[in-house]
Amino acid sequence: MKISIVIRSYNEDEHIERLLLGIRAQRLQPHEVILVDSGSTDRTVEIARRYVDKVVAIDKAEFTFGRALNRGVAAASGDICVFPSAHVYPLYDTWLEKLAAPFADPRTVLSYGRQSGNHLNKFSEHRIFARWFPAESVFPQQGYFCNNANCAIRRAVWETLPYDETLTGLEDLAWAKAAQAAGGLIAYAAEAEIVHVHDETWAQVRNRYRREAIAMRRIDEHARFTLFDLAWLMPANIVADLGAALRRGVFFKEFGSIVQFRFNQLVGTYKGYNDPPEVSARLRARFYYPTRPHEQDLAADEQSRHRIDYDALKAKQEGAARVVRIVGDKR
Repeated sequence: MKISIVIRSYNEDEHIERLLLGIRAQRLQPHEVILVDSGSTDRTVEIARRYVDKVVAIDKAEFTFGRALNRGVAAASGDICVFPSAHVYPLYDTWLEKLAAPFADPRTVLSYGRQSGNHLNKFSEHRIFARWFPAESVFPQQGYFCNNANCAIRRAVWETLPYDETLTGLEDLAWAKAAQAAGGLIAYAAEAEIVHVHDETWAQVRNRYRREAIAMRRIDEHARFTLFDLAWLMPANIVADLGAALRRGVFFKEFGSIVQFRFNQLVGTYKGYNDPPEVSARLRARFYYPTRPHEQDLAADEQSRHRIDYDALKAKQEGAARVVRIVGDKR
């Protein structure tokens, strides 16, 4: 199987090189790496061109997550398309092979891997990651939950089932639901672990959950989030997070972050479920182009995989660049 990696980006120059170095460090190398950029104004594309095989541009005016994925997969030639977010990076050199392994079963249409945060993620989000992405793999998975920050699909299925380009988010869940309903199998590969960096403002947190709630209304007609849900879920989640922070000795350090994260998460969710169904162009721009501002360990054989040393990889890359400049000067 040939593997194409499709990365979506917008102003990710702070993070994208670590991902690209992590891809180069994999034991299983992809057939190609494609960047789908939606109008970055920083050095994202400049950095990426040193590593990727192809850059696909998408205009801001027509951007949606589903459309960016469709453009990337259309430009790809692999049998399997892998979708890491531009602000993630793999922890081990076996990430890609573990993510691709479930496709040995011809019934598999999608696999997704484990996610954790780093020091930039909010305390509450670390708890969400731990709940959504446990240490044990599951195949086949019963529900259609997945996440395109660390996901792979079979391209042949996409050819008859492209991503919904009208959704404001959760295009991955919509695709998985339809593919599973058609008889495909979904795999959760816990050993295919990445770090997913979210260093967001509180407004960005609120907008993220708002647009995902708008999308969820489309995906599941029975989905609801009422004022009653908001009233009891907010204190329940805050108390649970504060209890976890207390047990870890970081109660006072994380108190403010916990309250603000859960407030913005749940208020955003409530607004998304109760907004008008049509999303204005102004709101879309706010969703997609905002102003810039590990709870469990895998029970895996550490001898069979190696943690990636990103500092060493960066130093090696810079050393190679210096050699090229010196040779050029001598000529």
